[in-house]
Amino acid sequence: QVQLLESGGGLVQAGGSLRLSCQSSQNIFNFKKMGWYRQPPGKQRERVVTITAGGSRDYADSVKGRFTLSRDNAKNMMYLQMNDLKIEDTADYYCNAAWESVDVWGKGNLVTVSP
Repeated sequence: QVQLLESGGGLVQAGGSLRLSCQSSQNIFNFKKMGWYRQPPGKQRERVVTITAGGSRDYADSVKGRFTLSRDNAKNMMYLQMNDLKIEDTADYYCNAAWESVDVWGKGNLVTVSP
């Protein structure tokens, strides 16, 4: 069974930075689609950024210019660099990855941005 594990969340002041990591138990060089999603308190889950197998990235308007998705296929890792964090970025962040017959979600990692 494929597992994804997020890490790197925590408490940070507005304007600060964090880097989230997603460790996959399965090789990611053959993935179909991967991405980061988040669920703010009291709101529904929303897409942050996705990446296709071809490397095309699609960022939500709210994070463009501030967040960057990267990956290391050799280490089966995906990252989300978050800069200039805003209070509105407070959310539970989820890693997602899909292969041909599997769609997997991490359990989430909380990011709290304080004033």
